[in-house]
Amino acid sequence: MGALFGYYAAADDEDAVRAVVREDGLPIGSGYDSFVVKGVDPVVELLPAEVLITGRDADVIEADPRHGHLVGMVGSGDVVCLSLTDSFCDALAHLGRKQLGEVARGWFASGVFNAQSDPSGLTGFLEDLAALAGSAAARGHRMYCWISM
Repeated sequence: MGALFGYYAAADDEDAVRAVVREDGLPIGSGYDSFVVKGVDPVVELLPAEVLITGRDADVIEADPRHGHLVGMVGSGDVVCLSLTDSFCDALAHLGRKQLGEVARGWFASGVFNAQSDPSGLTGFLEDLAALAGSAAARGHRMYCWISM
């Protein structure tokens, strides 16, 4: 089946952990603004988009303590929760729809995806992520991604 990636917003790291370490029996991410995708890892595949959106170099992003920071996990790593950088979320929240299409084209050209990938799917993903970033910013929340194998 492959990995699933759930992008979501939470008040803080402690709240983000509650989205994945469920004691109420509900599915991961229930009750949080979120969406689930396949094939867009927040550390590897999302990095070129973050570079394009923030204007920061990849090495600067990778040195950011919130870039892919492990916030929590279920069991021995069956599900992990990682943070996204605040600068990425802030920049994404303020990006225009036209700019998202341009970023998607540049992201596709970065070579991080295989040739069979659909660049229009990347635009849709960025639109969903930007909407999530906008609502997170309005509430003073941060963004995260849970990964389930």
